Amino acid sequence: MKMTRRDFLKLSSAAAAACGVTLLPAQKADAASAIQTLLEEAYLYAFPLVLVDATKTVSTNTKTASASRAPVNQFIHARKLLDASSRTVVSPNVDTIYTQAWLDVSAEPQIYVVPEADRFFNVQVLDAWTNTAAVLEAPGAYAIAYSSWEGTLPEGVRRIDIPTRTVWTIARIMLSGPDDLPNVAALQGRMQLMPLSAYPAGLAAAPEGSYSPENDFVPVQKVLAMTPQEFFDTANRLMETDPPAEADAGQQFDASALGPLGGLRWKRLLLQLKSSLRAQAARYSRQMGQWIYYGDPIGNFGTAYDYRTMVALMGLGANTTDIAIYPRTSTDSAGADLTGQKTYTLHFDALPPTVGNGFWSVTAYGEDNFLIDNPIDRYCVNDRSGLHRNADGSVDVTLSKDAPEDTTNWLPVSDEKFHLFLRIYKPDWTALDSFPPPVISVK
Repeated sequence: MKMTRRDFLKLSSAAAAACGVTLLPAQKADAASAIQTLLEEAYLYAFPLVLVDATKTVSTNTKTASASRAPVNQFIHARKLLDASSRTVVSPNVDTIYTQAWLDVSAEPQIYVVPEADRFFNVQVLDAWTNTAAVLEAPGAYAIAYSSWEGTLPEGVRRIDIPTRTVWTIARIMLSGPDDLPNVAALQGRMQLMPLSAYPAGLAAAPEGSYSPENDFVPVQKVLAMTPQEFFDTANRLMETDPPAEADAGQQFDASALGPLGGLRWKRLLLQLKSSLRAQAARYSRQMGQWIYYGDPIGNFGTAYDYRTMVALMGLGANTTDIAIYPRTSTDSAGADLTGQKTYTLHFDALPPTVGNGFWSVTAYGEDNFLIDNPIDRYCVNDRSGLHRNADGSVDVTLSKDAPEDTTNWLPVSDEKFHLFLRIYKPDWTALDSFPPPVISVK
C-alpha cells in the first residue's frame, strides 16, 4: 500500500493513539523503532503548520485591534518595541517595530498598500507552512490572493499568489530610538489593508472579532504539550484549508513499514526532538568565526522539513538570506557556554557590512529563547545605539548581569546561560567574505 503525506499523517495519528499496545518481547524493539521513525518524520513535517495556527489563534483572539492582537484581516500595529514580557513569538527582533496581519484569502484577495518610507521597511508574506511567498518593498498596492483565485484586479494592483488560504504578513520598520516612535506611527498610519471588494475606498468599519480565555496561551508551549492524537488531528484539519505544497504530494510512503504498533512513548520523541533537529539541520549551518547562522533554503524551505521545524522552534517567521541573516552563538571564544556568572567583552574589529538601508543588531536571549528582563529595559545593541568606539575604531560591548559604571556599551544578560543573535539586515554579501566576525572573551 502506498500513500501520500496527508494519508501518512492520518496513519501516524492512528499509530500514535495505539502506542500502548503490548507486544511480545521479541517484537518490541523493532516495532518501537519503526513507529518512532514514522512518527518523528510526520511530526517534523507538520510542526510548523500547527505552530503557525497556534500563533494565529493567540494573535487574533480579540474583539478589536490593539498593539498586540487584531481580528483576521486587520493590522496589528505594535506601538513600542517588544520587551521581556512578550511571549508570543520566540527570539523576537527588538530593533524594529512590527506591523503584522493574519489574512484569510479564502473568499477573495486582500489588498495590502505599502507606503513610501524613509528607512528600512519591508513586508514579509508567509504561507501557513512558514515559507516566504514574497517580500513587499516597493510602494504600491498588492493583491494577496490564494493561488487558485480567478478574477480581475484593478489597474496598478500587483498580484501576489499564496499557496495556502492562511497568510501571515510581517512588516518590519526600523526604529532609531524612542524619539523616533512618532515617525514610525505615522508610517504605519499610511499602510492600508482591505478586501478586494472594498478597494480603494476601504471598509466603513472594521468587523468585530471574538475573544475566548482558553485561547490565551504561549503558542510553542501549547503545541509541545499536545498529545499525539491532538497534534495529528490538528494537522489533518489544517491541511484541508492549507494544503501541502505540490512538492510534497508526489512523495510516497510504504504503510507496511509501520509493522506492529509498539509501546512508543510520546514524551521520548519530544525530548529527542531538539537534539535530532540540531544534528539534521547542521548541514545547513554556515560558520562566521565563533558564530553560526543558517543559510539557504531558510525562509523558503522546499522539502527541507527538519530544517523548517528547527527554524520554527528557534525563530518563527525567519527571512530569506537576501533580506537578513541571523548568526548565533552560545559560547565564548574558548568554546565555553555563555553564562551570567561571568562578565564578557564582545569585540568588533569592524562593524557588520550592509547595503542600502540595511542595519545590524546584537540581541541577548535566555535559554527559553525569550528576551532577558533587566533594569534598564535594554535587550540589544545596534548601529543606532551610539556606542563608544576605541581609538582604533573598534567597539567593545560588555555582556554582564550587573551593570558596569558606564552603561553606554552594556548589553544586560541573565544570571544563567544565555545566547546572542547578530542580525544583519540587507547584508553586503561581497564584503562579508572579508568581514572579521565579533569575538566574545571573558573579562
